[in-house]
Order: sequence, then C-alpha cells, then structure tokens
Amino acid sequence: MLTRRIILSGLALDARVGILEHERRATQPLHIDAEFDVDITHKTDDHDIHSVLDYRSLREAIIEQCTRAHVNLLETLTEQIAQRLLADFPDISAIKLRISKPMAFSDCAAVGVEIQTRR
Repeated sequence: MLTRRIILSGLALDARVGILEHERRATQPLHIDAEFDVDITHKTDDHDIHSVLDYRSLREAIIEQCTRAHVNLLETLTEQIAQRLLADFPDISAIKLRISKPMAFSDCAAVGVEIQTRR
C-alpha cells in the first residue's frame, strides 16, 4: 500500500505542563515535531483539499489538546495527543511525536519525550 508522510516541524506554543510547583502556576513554551503516515487509498485531486488529510486539522488538534488543561508529565501529554489523533483521523496509520521543553534547563537546548505508535 502506498503511504504519504505528513510532517509538522517546530510547532511552538505555550502550555500548562509540569509537575513542579512553578510549572503549575504558569504556562511554558513547548516545541512539537510530528510525523504522520497516511495510507493513500485514492488518487489525489489537486483541486480538492478533501482528497488528502489536511495538515491544518492535525495542527489544530495538537494545539487544542496541549492547551485544554494542565498535564503533569510530558509522557502523559504525548500519549493523549497520539490517542486523540488516532481517534479523530482514521486515515493515520502511524504517528511519531516529539514534545520538548526548551526552557527546562539552562545548560541544554531542550528536554523532551518522543513516542511512536501504529494502528
């Protein structure tokens, strides 16, 4: 079967995530990278956005999931996002999702979590 990979790179947003007291009081920046494998079941129509999985919808779902409520652990947030995307977008066959906290430590660019899942 033919597969298409959609890539979101460097999505930056502020979210309430973290188990430490100062993380519970304020939002902090997150950087998100995601790859979605989509099974191609029909021909792409260059004049019809509905003939492909619209990456705007993927981006909106990620942002909404990240900003809806406080989450203690990045691990939990990555799992929640992956579950939602698989539930909302049946064309997705696999997801690779990385979420990083760029402000976590002063001596490194970021710390993060990555998961991969398949249907």
